[in-house]
Amino acid sequence: MSAVISPPSSNSVTGQSPPAGSTGATPHAHRRGRVPRGESYHFKPHNVGRWLVWGLYAAALLVAPLLWTSSLAQTMLSQIGIAIIACLSYNMLLGQGGMLSFGHAVYSGLGGYLAIHTLNAVSAGQLNLPVSLVPLVGGVGGLGFAALFGYVSTKKSGTPFAMITLGLGELIWSMSLMLPEFFGGEGGISGNRVVGQPVLGISFGPQVQVYYLIAVYCFVCTGLMFAFTRTPLGRMLNAVRDNPERVQFIGYDTQWVRFLAFLIAGFFAGVSGGLSALNFEIVTAEVVGAARSGAYLLFTFLGGATFFFGPIIGAVLMVVALVLLSELTKAWLLYLGLTFLFMVMYAPGGFASLVMMNLRVAAFGKLRPLWTSYLALALTGLTALLGGSAMVEMLYHLQLNEALGPQMRYLGMSLNAKGLDAWFGAGFVLVTGVALFELARRQFRREWDQAQEEIEKEIKRRESL
Repeated sequence: MSAVISPPSSNSVTGQSPPAGSTGATPHAHRRGRVPRGESYHFKPHNVGRWLVWGLYAAALLVAPLLWTSSLAQTMLSQIGIAIIACLSYNMLLGQGGMLSFGHAVYSGLGGYLAIHTLNAVSAGQLNLPVSLVPLVGGVGGLGFAALFGYVSTKKSGTPFAMITLGLGELIWSMSLMLPEFFGGEGGISGNRVVGQPVLGISFGPQVQVYYLIAVYCFVCTGLMFAFTRTPLGRMLNAVRDNPERVQFIGYDTQWVRFLAFLIAGFFAGVSGGLSALNFEIVTAEVVGAARSGAYLLFTFLGGATFFFGPIIGAVLMVVALVLLSELTKAWLLYLGLTFLFMVMYAPGGFASLVMMNLRVAAFGKLRPLWTSYLALALTGLTALLGGSAMVEMLYHLQLNEALGPQMRYLGMSLNAKGLDAWFGAGFVLVTGVALFELARRQFRREWDQAQEEIEKEIKRRESL
């Protein structure tokens, strides 16, 4: 806690301090270190919760490679750190500024290209720069291109802004094939991050060393972007999102506010691109394509664009989907699209909103009675998913792997994709799971509404006291 002595009160009209002996304090008393009569101590408590959250975040980044030591796991952890920076920077536009951008990959991708060219210059001895600072070059590059393109795109808002960013994204992607000197054509630009003599044994050759570099950048960038939300510019950006007409009425230039936020988002996107260049040691035209921009939009929304930590959840989901899910099944895009559809319909606030709603229920002690309903929803939903995914996998097998015969493996079981019994069994499991899930959902809905009513009554009771 920090103790603060209240200053002597002044006359509201003249602004002069009251005479000695009144509630104010004399200068001599302050010099003697005594607390004069009439003054009191006010204690400003530290935000223990915030320190705890940031401490756990740092500990998770530090301990993660010690728990998952395989090469695949450390590669995924590195990609998660990069994705966190990219998704948080995109959320500065979407969640905080209400700017739907379809071309955010332009700034992370161009930042990655500048970073890989810088890395090659360092390798050739043309530039004396530590490898650990190369991502900052990508950040400066993202900032520069954001200044160039953002000045045009932020002149509009809403749908026109989205269409301008989409056009700029397609323009840059087409240029990646027209300017092979900079973009490297279809093969891209490759580099070598192991440059010079190791410093304190760090050469950035092992993947774990690259991960910790990414983790440091991830933590620092997350802290800076969170600090931005507490600045006057960050608050004004929220106001521009919610009511731009009122912001203009009180004298602020909404285009200038959006432009400054666009610059900051471009810088952090460029940092993520520079880290990606170091991690993969290659940058291709894919990094500026519409698919990458769409992934930022999709997973930022899934994580929860209205909460600061939502894009962090989205970044984890993005890497899991693009790396693991895509390897497990060829129908991963179908599953991803269905997940996005259900989230838009039933949880438009993303996974972060689900977390916050349950934390609110837990804070009032109402979560324990709901655990049986949660368990029923999970089991019935898993049953429906099991039957539905079996039908999807058999259909994909017939369409894409017909030359391999009708037999296929699904979750350790052998299924005949052309057999009536396999389709009947999968359909029966699907229908049974959906029916039971609907019953569990209705029961959960009743219990949830009852818990919300009790919470509202408790809030009103506390307010009356």
